[in-house]
Amino acid sequence: QVQLVESGGDLVQPGGSLRLSCAASGRDLRIGDMGWYRQVPGKERELVARITIGGATNYADSVKGRFAISRDNAQRRVTLQMNSLKPEETAVYYCYAAIYDSWWTLMDYWGQGTQVTVSS
Repeated sequence: QVQLVESGGDLVQPGGSLRLSCAASGRDLRIGDMGWYRQVPGKERELVARITIGGATNYADSVKGRFAISRDNAQRRVTLQMNSLKPEETAVYYCYAAIYDSWWTLMDYWGQGTQVTVSS
């Protein structure tokens, strides 16, 4: 059974930094893209950053230059470094992984979410 376990959400002041981490667990995982999304009540979940197994990255325009995504394939871990945080980035942040099943079909998996609150 696949599990994505996030950590690092917290309360931080505007302009501050946080580091989110997510580890995938399960047997014989074949992981494709990993990433981070966020959601606030009443709005759709939106992409924050995504990274391929080869390390190519994709960021939401609003976070470019402030956030950095990285992954450790051996540890099956993805990390999001968030700098210069803004109050409007308060949200639940979700870890994402695309994982191949036994028939090499990509399946989407999500973590349980971690709360990031940016407030003074």
